[in-house]
Amino acid sequence: MSESFVVISGCSGAGKSTLLDELARRGKSVVSEPGRRIVSAELAGDGKALPWIDLAAFARKAKALALEDRATATALPAPVFFDRGLVDALAALDFATGTHAISSLGQAHRYHRRVFMAPPWPEIWQTDAERRHDFAAATAEFDRLVAAYTSLGYTLVMLDRAPVAARADQILACFS
Repeated sequence: MSESFVVISGCSGAGKSTLLDELARRGKSVVSEPGRRIVSAELAGDGKALPWIDLAAFARKAKALALEDRATATALPAPVFFDRGLVDALAALDFATGTHAISSLGQAHRYHRRVFMAPPWPEIWQTDAERRHDFAAATAEFDRLVAAYTSLGYTLVMLDRAPVAARADQILACFS
């Protein structure tokens, strides 16, 4: 099962969601980013589990949603491409709280051995209503994610800074 779950992770604002949209357009199974869904829901209500208000609460919700996403994705045709995943949520939780949830939960809930990483790309990066941190914070998050996935033994594949179609081709070439 874990080999059919493929994570696209990396720097916030580096084009991951756009890439997942392209993979979906090509008929691939995709799971959207938990963090974006949480922020949208929290902003629509009176929620406080926003990364710029309470990162720990946000990360706990992201962890729960990532686990739900994994359970739901078992019914989708393989491979299933995830816009971020459980390891991303655990890295945020560990950063916010100083816990070490990555080692136990990260090993128990594996993804495909290759994780595709979108590196910092200042030319396309921008803030919006759901992404309020600056580029330096996004780059620091990227570094934490590289360390987290590496510590779990994943092989990181850095995505090219290229048009979205070329990035999708780069990923899909690994599965042909």
